[in-house]
Amino acid sequence: QVQLVESGGGSVQPGGSLRLSCAASGIDSGYYIIGWFRQAPGKEREGVSCITYSGRRTDYADSVKGRFTISRDNVEKMVYLQMDNLKPEDTAVYYCAARLTPNPGTCSISTTPGRWSYWGQGTQVTVSS
Repeated sequence: QVQLVESGGGSVQPGGSLRLSCAASGIDSGYYIIGWFRQAPGKEREGVSCITYSGRRTDYADSVKGRFTISRDNVEKMVYLQMDNLKPEDTAVYYCAARLTPNPGTCSISTTPGRWSYWGQGTQVTVSS
């Protein structure tokens, strides 16, 4: 049974950094990919980044490219999202998600949220001065 638990959210000033963590239990197949999504008040949930099981392939939303870095540790069963140079528009609840894929060598963060099977409870990130 897949379970995802996020942590690491908080409040920071613009330009600051946070690292989100996702504890991913029950994922021991190379056919799972992990993604990070976010949802701001009054907005739809949007994809932020994803990573393949091997960690060799990643994808990022244009709005976070160059500022966010996704990584994973399959031994510790953890996925991380390092967020640097945070902006007020990054304020949202951040969710970790997982899905099975027939193409384990690639991932796309443009895959709609409805196609991701497993979700964590979310962690709040607030960026303000």
